[in-house]
Amino acid sequence: MSISTSPTFTILLMVAYTVWSGDTAPASEMTVYPDGRPSARLRLEAKDQGVVLKHGDGPGRCDILGARDVWVYQFGGTYYLHYDGAGPKGWLACLATSTDLVHWTKKGPVLDFGRPGQNDSASASYGVTYFDATTWHMFYLGTPHTSPAPDLIPAFPYLTMKARSRSPAGPWIKQPEVVPFRCVANTYYDVTASPGQIIRQDDEYLMFFSAASNDKRGTHRTISMARTKDLNGRWRIDPQPIVSPAEQIENTSLYFEPANQTWFLFTNHIGLEGFEYTDAVWVYWTRDLNRWNAADKAVVLDGRNCTWSRKCIGLPSTVKVGKRLALLYDAPGGASKSHMRRDVGLAWLTLPLRAPSRPASH
Repeated sequence: MSISTSPTFTILLMVAYTVWSGDTAPASEMTVYPDGRPSARLRLEAKDQGVVLKHGDGPGRCDILGARDVWVYQFGGTYYLHYDGAGPKGWLACLATSTDLVHWTKKGPVLDFGRPGQNDSASASYGVTYFDATTWHMFYLGTPHTSPAPDLIPAFPYLTMKARSRSPAGPWIKQPEVVPFRCVANTYYDVTASPGQIIRQDDEYLMFFSAASNDKRGTHRTISMARTKDLNGRWRIDPQPIVSPAEQIENTSLYFEPANQTWFLFTNHIGLEGFEYTDAVWVYWTRDLNRWNAADKAVVLDGRNCTWSRKCIGLPSTVKVGKRLALLYDAPGGASKSHMRRDVGLAWLTLPLRAPSRPASH
């Protein structure tokens, strides 16, 4: 598709740029996708520190082929990092601990593969946690399918499964009898209904989970909400996701900013350049967890402000550290767009978080 370059058009375009906020990316810098999936016009940029955990040296070769899909949480004076270790038999949720988010001690897998025929027989990965003051609950991604060896990348369906522990360090006991929710045919979550962050609101738990569907046009990804009053019970899935599957986003990490009573939902965006891959961390914001506007979003980290990965940025996880918000993510580095051989990076946002200004209306 060509764009007019007539003098009149150029003048109008320049005027439009001048009324946009400084937090708004000019059209010439915005990523435009060949299938027309939405772009983020705004930027709320994190300052990248670089790689803090490299793959390859985990116990028992647990991450010999990559470290990615992170979930970070703090308890006491320790940071706990679940990450997907790509090992010789497949991907498992692994644990690393730190006191400063920079120097990590790898502990190895915290989950094992399920038995043949079980829903986590090929992968038990991406472990999201919630502490209810008594028990640690883990909701993790299980699947019976992967790509061929040696990569063994988890493949659809992506399912939500459950484990529990008395300690954030484990051991984790699987609860196969607990079925939070499952993929349902002919819905917006027919191939993915995988775990995301849990927020307690009044007497109800809200999970912002990843949802995806497949059709002849491809895969369509978004975030939706599931609700329960019992963490060991069944969850009720909202009839509609929080934003359209056209947004092409997956996985969640939420932060509440008390200074302006705003929720910020960090997520990874799926881009398209030859093939689909994770190209950026985006953030959406709202003051009401039950109401989201797809226009209220911004780029947080991509190839423009990441110091070591120019093309590919994986999913985010955030934790508050003093007057800053730490953002951990994975990436393969350089110009690679590969699922494999990723490392974990660290970036920072200054608090309090404020939503960037929206572009003026035309």
